[in-house]
Amino acid sequence: MTKQETFQLEFENHVKEGLSAFPKFLSSKYIYDDRGDELFQQIMALPEYYLTKAEFNIVETHKSKLRKVFNAHGAFDLIELGAGDGKKTKVLLKELVLNEVEFTYIPIDISQHAIDDLTHSLTTLLPSLEVQGEQGTYFKVLERLATYNKRPKVIIVLGSNIGNLEHPQAIDFLKKIKEVMSSKDLLFMGFDQKKNPLTIQNAYADSQGVTQEFNRNLLHRINKEMDGNFPVDNFEHWESYDPETGTAKSFLIATESCEVEIKKLQLKTFFKKWETIHCEISQKYDDDTVEWLAHQSGLQIEEIYEDHQKLFKDYLFKIKK
Repeated sequence: MTKQETFQLEFENHVKEGLSAFPKFLSSKYIYDDRGDELFQQIMALPEYYLTKAEFNIVETHKSKLRKVFNAHGAFDLIELGAGDGKKTKVLLKELVLNEVEFTYIPIDISQHAIDDLTHSLTTLLPSLEVQGEQGTYFKVLERLATYNKRPKVIIVLGSNIGNLEHPQAIDFLKKIKEVMSSKDLLFMGFDQKKNPLTIQNAYADSQGVTQEFNRNLLHRINKEMDGNFPVDNFEHWESYDPETGTAKSFLIATESCEVEIKKLQLKTFFKKWETIHCEISQKYDDDTVEWLAHQSGLQIEEIYEDHQKLFKDYLFKIKK
């Protein structure tokens, strides 16, 4: 079975489980096909969506320092989980290449389309760069990361991807990364920070409705790939943010009752009016929470980088001594 076939089977099993549960759920990681990638590019360009701009500012401001930190032990493998379009990473890659740092870039993403586009664009932008793209989910790829032990590894996870995990899952994720790290390896990871609740709410419920179409792409994919009949226009996006826990949640809500049949899965499921599908969490953090997560995972914070507007932070971790 190919990687793509394995991933498709995982998607189908997830849909069957999520739409048979109460309350219903579907993971946002399955939003990303060609259309999902395109919509996320639009989201990142929205004025309300501060995350990409803030982290871009961090990488641009600290690129020289990061180059020296990453290259402290000589040649290394730069492994990026959730590479996407690589907009922020390209700033760092250019800094490394122009300063003749010896490294291999290994971008990993759930979307083969994203990997192909990124690899193609880097061939044009930085023709001397060695790129080894891989498609897959984080946890599957992490199992393979253990084989990259010939030289130090720098693992980067940008864009607050860890925010899509609840704290116990986040600790498990960090532990899995720690297990493939040596004492010379580094982890550079983004964490969106707690801030004005309205700023967060608006970032995930934009005035143009792009985020709604992005979340609805889950239903479009099910209809297209599994012969489903979701009445997509009858599902509205809803975002809620709890400033006490720092948890933002995204839902699709049925505005009318309906029965959905997914022929490939031999599944029928009924939605009452206003019934929800929980699609995503986006956790927000402060330094104390990140330090606690690191401690629970066997890691320690080496350094913290913050954008000019103090909206977002990237943390540098090593294995706890």
